[in-house]
Amino acid sequence: MHSNSQFQTQPQSQQQQQQQLQSQPAKKVPIAQKYKSLGFIAAGTYGRVFKAVRRDGDPTIEYAIKKFKPEKEGEASLQAGISQSACREIALCRELSHVNVVNLEEVYVDPLDRSIYMVFEYAEHDLLQILHHHSTLHGSSRQIPPYTIKSLLWQLVNGVAYLHANWVLHRDLKPANVLVTSTGVVKIGDLGLARIFQKPLKPLYDGDKVVVTIWYRAPELLFSSKHYTPAVDMWAVGCIFAELLLLRPIFKGEEAKMDGKKTIPFQKDQIAKIIDVLGPPTVEKWPTLSSMPDFNQLSTLRMDKQESNLRNYCFQYPYSTTENGYLLLAATLEYDPMKRLTADDALKHAYFVEDPTPGIVEGHGKYIFPNGNVYVGEFKDGQFHGNGTIHFTNGGRYDASWKDGRVIDGKFTFKDGLVYEPENWGYCTPSDRRFYHEVLNGFNQ
Repeated sequence: MHSNSQFQTQPQSQQQQQQQLQSQPAKKVPIAQKYKSLGFIAAGTYGRVFKAVRRDGDPTIEYAIKKFKPEKEGEASLQAGISQSACREIALCRELSHVNVVNLEEVYVDPLDRSIYMVFEYAEHDLLQILHHHSTLHGSSRQIPPYTIKSLLWQLVNGVAYLHANWVLHRDLKPANVLVTSTGVVKIGDLGLARIFQKPLKPLYDGDKVVVTIWYRAPELLFSSKHYTPAVDMWAVGCIFAELLLLRPIFKGEEAKMDGKKTIPFQKDQIAKIIDVLGPPTVEKWPTLSSMPDFNQLSTLRMDKQESNLRNYCFQYPYSTTENGYLLLAATLEYDPMKRLTADDALKHAYFVEDPTPGIVEGHGKYIFPNGNVYVGEFKDGQFHGNGTIHFTNGGRYDASWKDGRVIDGKFTFKDGLVYEPENWGYCTPSDRRFYHEVLNGFNQ
């Protein structure tokens, strides 16, 4: 009989067995074995959200776990796959990273039923809860303190500026989607309607006919514009700002529902509510208004008020805001999206420079120099540390990475658009070079 020794497995050493185990991918377990649910948070058309902690992790670190509804129910759900909306949200959230945008920890597919979960950092509150809490109070405690309003708003605008800088439209900003942690950090959440707006293959309107919750929907959307810009998000920011001041939605219209033919109705009541506060839109103030598909519907509305009444709304509560606060609100609620304030410009608005200035929260915030220049970015131990931008009073800016108050890398952009970096240092004027020298040596005030 011939020996079969050449086909037999040689005994493995303990080290070889360990190496083989390490090289094999870890077997996925059901999500219930990885996370312990602490309770239900919310439900919507997308699915359900639960609060949880890791079973093998720090029990004080909590997560919000979003479970998507399958495209089909029952057995068919195992082959149904994931919705297009969920795919978009996952793809966007995996690429975004900012202190004022909710962080996606992981995407998890349960091996038992193929359910798809998004695991987010947990935020204890949202602006809707904060508004409701204050609306139930009486006396001076009813009003949200001006400092709190300013800090919440600055962080919201900071997050929106980050999204827009990365070509992302949120398209559903409202108090319920603006989360707030127990330490006061704002986190923009729910990017289910968010879209990339850089070189879209087709108009965004073709993909989603209805975006943004009705009370926060910009006029260009209400007049059925086929093309829109990041200005739709800034209108929503203005509505949220007003709500923080008033403790109620400023434009609380009644939504007209779609009929059986899926025809999108003109939102007459919502437009009327906006006109009551801002006065009627005109072609003189908004030149492209006449090109809007629903422009002719404007003649069906009563125009009792011809002038804006926004100032009276803004100062309805004593000490709620300042003249600069009113000017910021008015700039975000411009009818014409081309004139509406951008998120970047809002961050530099005088409202955020005057006292009380927004506080630095968890290493992010702003620092105002004695000469009026403003640093917006990350801090550590009271020094610039991480990514940040210095906005100069003359219109220029300095974008840089910092470490312990000193520059690692950066570029200096003047108001005329010229960009200066260390390699073309010689092109700076003496005054520019002197200021640039100060920047490179850090600011430790």
